[in-house]
Amino acid sequence: MILPRSFYQRDTIAVSKGLLGKILVHESSQGSTAGRIVETEAYLGPEDKAAHSSGGRRTARNEVMFGEKGRAYVYFIYGLYYCFNVTVGDILGKPEAVLIRALEPVAGQNIMEKRRNLTRAKVVNLTNGPSKLCMAMGISKLQNRLDVTNPPLYITDAPSISEEKIVETTRIGVDYAAEWKNRPWRFYIEGNNYVSLK
Repeated sequence: MILPRSFYQRDTIAVSKGLLGKILVHESSQGSTAGRIVETEAYLGPEDKAAHSSGGRRTARNEVMFGEKGRAYVYFIYGLYYCFNVTVGDILGKPEAVLIRALEPVAGQNIMEKRRNLTRAKVVNLTNGPSKLCMAMGISKLQNRLDVTNPPLYITDAPSISEEKIVETTRIGVDYAAEWKNRPWRFYIEGNNYVSLK
């Protein structure tokens, strides 16, 4: 079952943890790929100095964050890579999102390998990072703003991960965010080999 919009219309931290274990699916002309979400990061809107919407900043790039919850927010970094987020939150119009940081491949692994030019010997490296998973899943700016409650890019339900198995730690690459860099808003499944950094 595809997760309904109401799943995303909740507290951002709760959604970030709740996405762990769920399955991200992308149906493309090359075939269908899917991965279990094993790592996320929460970004809590205007007050969060690590968020793209810090201070209420609204740009062409982050415009999707201000709209409907349950939309793909895909952005370009370092002039090379894409990152995939989902807009979430329990306040309409408040620009919050969850970054999907890592996946465990569950379907279409051969397609992922071709996209990443990797062999099975290095399969653990297919999707253990936000840009790696975008390459493997075929996610780019073309998927920005897509409704993730419908194909071709969507997240399906799966058994929830127990709180005891969820590691809470600081986010990665946000040293510019002053005291906000220390917020424990990165979440991952303990012991999973596909987590980007442990």
